[in-house]
Amino acid sequence: MMVGRLEAIWVKRAKRGPMDRKESATLVANRGIVGNADQGRRRQVTIIAQERWAALMAEVGATLDPSARRANLMVSGVDLAHSRGKTLQIESVRIQIYNETRPCERMDEAHPGLQAAMKTAWGGGAFGIVLDDGEIHIGDPVQWVD
Repeated sequence: MMVGRLEAIWVKRAKRGPMDRKESATLVANRGIVGNADQGRRRQVTIIAQERWAALMAEVGATLDPSARRANLMVSGVDLAHSRGKTLQIESVRIQIYNETRPCERMDEAHPGLQAAMKTAWGGGAFGIVLDDGEIHIGDPVQWVD
């Protein structure tokens, strides 16, 4: 089984607000990340893959910080493509992937052409529902579980 790594954590204080980089975060089942603007519903946590972000930057000729994607978590070593319905575990916290995160016009504000590039191969990442309460930290193991 492939085991990846949690590379980054960001918390969004308010809708359209800045993304604050964190070393750790507390997740609450059926709510999301404590302190994050998006709470409840199906889009409690958004996740991007480091490898996919690097490929997108090469494709559009940019060197943007991954926080420009406005996702909560960046993972490496785990492919998010076509992961709808799968469960991702970060340390002791499980996240049920609900769907692909569609890129919005803010991606073109970050870099022209980024929104279109992200529309293929789950380039915008994934979003899901938090299943367990727990604390996660940069460097934690990440893997798909049954």
